[in-house]
Amino acid sequence: MPTPAADRRDYLAQEFERHRSHLRGVAYRMLGSVAEADDAVQEAWVRLDRSDPGGERDLRGWLTVVVGRICLDVLRSRRSRRETYAGSWLPEPIVEAMGAPAPEDQAEMADSVGIALLVVLEELNPSERLAFVLHDVFGVPFDEIGPVVDRSPAAARQLASRARRRIRGSAMTPDADVPTQRRVVEAFLAAARSGSFEALLAVLDPDAVFRIDVGGIPRFARPPAVGATAVAKEILESGRPFAPLARVAIVNGAVGAVVGPPGRPPAGVLAFTVVDGRIAAIDLVADRSKLAGIRLE
Repeated sequence: MPTPAADRRDYLAQEFERHRSHLRGVAYRMLGSVAEADDAVQEAWVRLDRSDPGGERDLRGWLTVVVGRICLDVLRSRRSRRETYAGSWLPEPIVEAMGAPAPEDQAEMADSVGIALLVVLEELNPSERLAFVLHDVFGVPFDEIGPVVDRSPAAARQLASRARRRIRGSAMTPDADVPTQRRVVEAFLAAARSGSFEALLAVLDPDAVFRIDVGGIPRFARPPAVGATAVAKEILESGRPFAPLARVAIVNGAVGAVVGPPGRPPAGVLAFTVVDGRIAAIDLVADRSKLAGIRLE
């Protein structure tokens, strides 16, 4: 016959599974890595199993703060390593086929989290990022955030406010209309395949930026290309041989592209930020460690 302790552990396990996809969404926004998000969620279960908060209340809020605390530790430990990263660092993309429904956990992670926004979040210090993500995205009150960052609730509020200002100053507001995104992305791919410089310029915003993450390998790293002319030249000089292998896909909830044959990890994933019918940013993830789990037919 199950003991009360066993019954309690079963209850906690069921509650944890009920909130798992939400917790992965929190961790992914904090870390920009699916693998690290999964690790953070697993660590949250270990802490719950060891330190039962007691009662029959909904554990969502408690677990959200625990995951935030774990992610904060990860961000602080990797900050120094990121300073020596060669070239651009981009988050691990979440990719699905056009028209295919995403699994619930991936859908919750990718919802409203474009690659370009994650790049901006990466520029915040760890405490600012935690305060913004937990409060502005998930509604955690500042009196719960403050102890996590060793600040008063008022100071935690200031962290979120500072983060919000930086995001508003840097982040773009992409077109939400998927058909428009697809039309623009397909026009870009067609121009790249044909090698038409003029056609590329026609779909690029004058201030477009192109970033590429090659995994921090110095000999392959390059600075971002800025401006439509520079981006178009970079695409034609380096990307034209790969253009025939590119096909549209959903990348972090927006229309993007994968480069490579079906059924195998892609050589690259392209995330596009389309603003006012033109491409304002292209983010190419070519770090194989971030693409190993992606396979589209």
